Amino acid sequence: MSTEKPWTGRFTEPTDAFVEAFTASVEFDQRMYKHDIAGSRAHARMLAHVAVLTSDERDVILGGLDEIETEIDKGDFQWSISLEDVHMNIEKRLTDKIGDAGKKLHTGRSRNDQVATDVRLYLRDEIDTIAAELKRLQCNIIDLAEREFDTIMPGFTHLQTAQPITFGHHMLAWNEMLQRDGERLLDCRKRANSLPLGSAALAGTTYPIDREFTAKELGFERICQNSLDAVSDRDFVIEFTSFASLLMMHMSRFSEELVLWTSSQFDFIDLGDSFCTGSSIMPQKKNPDVPELVRGKTGRVYGHLISLLTLMKAQPLAYNKDNQEDKEPLFDTIDTIKGSLKVYADMMAQVDVKKESMREAAFRGFSTATDLADYLVRNGVAFRDAHEVVGKAVRLGVESKRDLSEMTLEELQGFSDAIKADVFDVLTLEGSVAARNHLGGTAPEQVKQAIKRARELL
Repeated sequence: MSTEKPWTGRFTEPTDAFVEAFTASVEFDQRMYKHDIAGSRAHARMLAHVAVLTSDERDVILGGLDEIETEIDKGDFQWSISLEDVHMNIEKRLTDKIGDAGKKLHTGRSRNDQVATDVRLYLRDEIDTIAAELKRLQCNIIDLAEREFDTIMPGFTHLQTAQPITFGHHMLAWNEMLQRDGERLLDCRKRANSLPLGSAALAGTTYPIDREFTAKELGFERICQNSLDAVSDRDFVIEFTSFASLLMMHMSRFSEELVLWTSSQFDFIDLGDSFCTGSSIMPQKKNPDVPELVRGKTGRVYGHLISLLTLMKAQPLAYNKDNQEDKEPLFDTIDTIKGSLKVYADMMAQVDVKKESMREAAFRGFSTATDLADYLVRNGVAFRDAHEVVGKAVRLGVESKRDLSEMTLEELQGFSDAIKADVFDVLTLEGSVAARNHLGGTAPEQVKQAIKRARELL
């Protein structure tokens, strides 16, 4: 394939070899080849539609593009750094294959609107893949919640035992976060799904193009309304990376809990062996590497968001070479969240819940203390007085190493005469969770209803 640049007419000296390599993007943007070819097909059809190309020229171009796509698919295409990017590599190969008709393809467009179109097409497809993987993770989390809808565990604030909850309720909290992430992702897709092609370099083109025709060919819902903005802004990339940062923040929180729960100090769950590793010197170790690595990759995605915001913050209109730096952060963000979602979806399908360990932990931490306070309030004690009464009872429990439910009725009545024999109905773990029987509560019956609603949303 010829490597002569298509813009050399203005220049009297060749590009410095180091500058050529420094400014080239083909090593990373070649992953968009299918989208670049798709955009070129649509552009060729549009040019023929408005009679800028003949139907024969269009058909020759489309045939050449088909052959090039096959070459790339098979790994037979020779990429050249001297041709800078995916766009020029494909266009030059097209011209080599079909001659003058290939030179006419770029009529009415610029690499500026071409790359903006490619990135949007590429991101749109990746969003669809990510949305499907996110949904698969949600399904596995909801399935786990259903299996453990009434499994009792301690709920925490400040990582201290607070109140008993159900494990199913806890898993549905994870799903709520992911549900919002999915909504953000699909909302981002709407703004990414706008056609820049037709904006040319920055001001539009003098050719009688039909942008509605091109938009329909490529499945864009709308057309970018201002040529300057269309070729230069990357806010849709930043919005996607912002979504990704929020998603990874949530998954990092999940990871932190899984790391804690798999430790011998908690012993709440066990992860499948295929998602853990051992130690080179300590034979007893089973390390939760997957959640640890996802937690670590969160900072990587955050960094890409800051990189893209900084990239755009001082750019005057319209296109600047700076924008070439948008792709590597975007591509790595996509790869990172796709990998994280896939491994998490697989892993969550194999979580083994240790019910007895969870129950024993909930029993240990005076998790029904609030239930006792609520009981006293229902029996006419002011809440602040009830709070003090229960605090004294907990102090006795700490000193005697007993839970509130293990004290005698006489001991409890020593703190308040409002306490009756029915107090033990609220001091059990089961009674505590069952009492939160309202929308959004942790009662098993509410968890069942929440699982049904979650499945309907998916």
